[in-house]
Amino acid sequence: MSGLVFRQLFDTTSSTYTYIVGCATTRLAAIIDPVYEKVSRDAKMVEELDLKLKYAMNTHCHADHVTGTAALRSKTGCQTIISKASAAKADLFLNDNEKLKIGDLELEARSTPGHTDGCMTFVLHSHKMCFTGDALMIRACGRTDFQQGDSRSLYKSVHSRLFTLPEEYSVYPAHDYQGRTQSSVKEEKLYNPRLTKSIEEFVAIMENLGLKYPKKIDVSVPWNMRCGPTEADDKDILADIAANKPPA
Repeated sequence: MSGLVFRQLFDTTSSTYTYIVGCATTRLAAIIDPVYEKVSRDAKMVEELDLKLKYAMNTHCHADHVTGTAALRSKTGCQTIISKASAAKADLFLNDNEKLKIGDLELEARSTPGHTDGCMTFVLHSHKMCFTGDALMIRACGRTDFQQGDSRSLYKSVHSRLFTLPEEYSVYPAHDYQGRTQSSVKEEKLYNPRLTKSIEEFVAIMENLGLKYPKKIDVSVPWNMRCGPTEADDKDILADIAANKPPA
């Protein structure tokens, strides 16, 4: 089994987890779900770990933060990746069941739509880890009331593509709002208060969450469909994001 270099990073504003997954032998790495405002931090971490960033990846087109993939490409020369089903821009597109090599490591892309049409989970079988984006979270799941969301599709995705993984696999979501960092397939099969219900009960739960309109969706989705801004796009880009100003 190839050695793994792994870091979990956090953005306090959007409660987003970003993951660095690196091959200890070749020093090649991927970063999953980077946040634009944290690009300098992430690039510095990659450098300090003596890694070369090969890929900057998104599990889906996020609505709660602006992605840092394009900015990381400008800084490091890496390639950007998202699912083909997302219809967002990137250098490379992944389809269901495709494999992605990162040195001696291999990520499997599993299509897990429902939160959005383009959601993907990245599975690192060699180390029993899965990066689930917003499809499966810790005792929760992503909302389904915008961006092509579909509760039945999400339920089927989790039960057929994630709950069928070995129970000891660790679950690393894109977000957590209660300070939890990881879960496992077994824990979520036992304790997830939404996804342990029947599909009809799940649909009713999701229809009655009463969630507010996402604060950053109007700026995040337009940028993220473009792969995110680069630092050369606009000197005032950080202010624009803070002010919820969409790209021109």
